[in-house]
Amino acid sequence: MPEAFIVDAVRTPVGKRGGGLSGVHSADLGAHPIQALVERTGIDPERVDDVIYGCCDTIGPQAGDIARTAWLAAGMPEAVPGVTIDRQCGSGQQAVSFAAMGVMAGVQDLVVAGGVQNMSQIPISSAMTLAGPLDLGDNPFHGSTGWVDRYGTQEVSQFRGAELIAEKWNISRETMEEFAFASHERALTAIDEGRFEREIVPLGDVSVDEGPRRGGSIEKMATLAPLQEGGRLTAALASQLSDGAAALLIASEAAVKEHNLTPRARIHHMSVRADDPIYMLTGPIAATTHAMEKTGMSVDDMDLFECNEAFASVPLAWMAEHNIPHEKVNVNGGAIALGHPIGCTGARLMTTLLNELERTGGRYGLQTMCEGGGQANVTILERL
Repeated sequence: MPEAFIVDAVRTPVGKRGGGLSGVHSADLGAHPIQALVERTGIDPERVDDVIYGCCDTIGPQAGDIARTAWLAAGMPEAVPGVTIDRQCGSGQQAVSFAAMGVMAGVQDLVVAGGVQNMSQIPISSAMTLAGPLDLGDNPFHGSTGWVDRYGTQEVSQFRGAELIAEKWNISRETMEEFAFASHERALTAIDEGRFEREIVPLGDVSVDEGPRRGGSIEKMATLAPLQEGGRLTAALASQLSDGAAALLIASEAAVKEHNLTPRARIHHMSVRADDPIYMLTGPIAATTHAMEKTGMSVDDMDLFECNEAFASVPLAWMAEHNIPHEKVNVNGGAIALGHPIGCTGARLMTTLLNELERTGGRYGLQTMCEGGGQANVTILERL
């Protein structure tokens, strides 16, 4: 089967809500890593077959096919098309998978894949709660007879899902606070040691991720009120709302030779599975099992993991189910510290995973993340 290679991967810093990137138009935000990617790889942008970007809540400045708009805002050739996809929080990761599929199918040779999200300008779930012809209240699913017949009118939310996971896997608030504190400590260490410098392209005055908090403590976390009455989750145990963009160049073997490129990794495996949409965030568990069965590999074959920290309970349950040590997971911090610009995060995680495999000399890295609807992508990279 033809191979798909990652030639390079770059990202903006992740800006905190209302922070240094909050005023940047989503098209300009998405354009920034595209410009850097073209410059760093030296490719002729006319030869790019497509631009695939993940983005959620595609309204306002994120409407109108932001992948195409970002490419044009980057000053790139008009002949190159773009397409925007929405697999909820996994949109950026799915963008890379679709790019790799095009290359492996032999119908494309060079594809730019990534994601963008400005959550400061377009709050999370804006599209879902946008007023329409039907008054569906707080839950648009309840307008579907098929949905109600199957799942009733129970609450469908990521907050409830995170709480249900904490309850089912008996994950205490204290355990989650220890995990969240480690996320910040790891992110700060990565920043201080310059681990992100190769992957980040500064934008304006922002050159480092804005989310990680210095001077925090588990004791401070313990004083926060839960997100839901009687619950275990607090704001400190959830991912931060953020702004950011990332882009990767995916190439075929023929393109690598023709354009004299040096690939950094091979996409060894990609798949997507789904689970209970009410629990919503358990998808990575089933998806990882599926990926191991498909590849004949085990989690012990993986040198590093990135499991998105939508809430602390998500990676903790996933780690427990697959007996994965925390020492291999999100070693440079995760979304609790670094932030989660939802349409971008899948591409951001892959960019960070690639760089960390190179820094540590690891061979295989597995990335997974929970997504709306109970879905989860898995991608396994092989460093070259």
